[in-house]
Amino acid sequence: MLRDVSDETLVKRALAGSDRAWTALVRRYDRRVYNYAFRMSGNAEDARDLAQEVFLGVFRNLGGFRGDGVFAAWLFRIAAFRCTDYLRRRRPMGEFDETSAPPTDDPGPQEVAAMSRTNRRILAALEALPAAQRHVVELKFFQQFTFEDIGMQLGISPNTAKTRLYGALKKLKHHEELQGEL
Repeated sequence: MLRDVSDETLVKRALAGSDRAWTALVRRYDRRVYNYAFRMSGNAEDARDLAQEVFLGVFRNLGGFRGDGVFAAWLFRIAAFRCTDYLRRRRPMGEFDETSAPPTDDPGPQEVAAMSRTNRRILAALEALPAAQRHVVELKFFQQFTFEDIGMQLGISPNTAKTRLYGALKKLKHHEELQGEL
């Protein structure tokens, strides 16, 4: 079963022409890439488009994966570039649309309402951050990468990644404090 096969083995098989290996790689990461794109864009439709662009970019550049790092870090570097490009060319995010929330596992109405409020608050707080800080927050907390991996993905030093994260946390705390006063 391909579920137990390492990413690197799947990459080698995909490069050798295995559609099953490529499909296994996409299925392994499609949810994480979509969620990353959703938190960066704030819109389900844009997130689907971005995820598709990410996997298209991965497919086109798979031969460039040298295997000297973790495949997930390489993939999310491509995702970071695509999302950064999206953020540069898009219009400002409007109100968060509850219907664009990521799909869930059929929670009850009260859970849906609570998650919707929480999602709006998280997206509003993330939207207040500069893109550079938003990327670091996403990669550290939602994707659980190390500072070294984040640095590699964004082309910055691990210390710069740490600095951006702590600056973002300070801004997020200030944002929450302001929301509490309103």
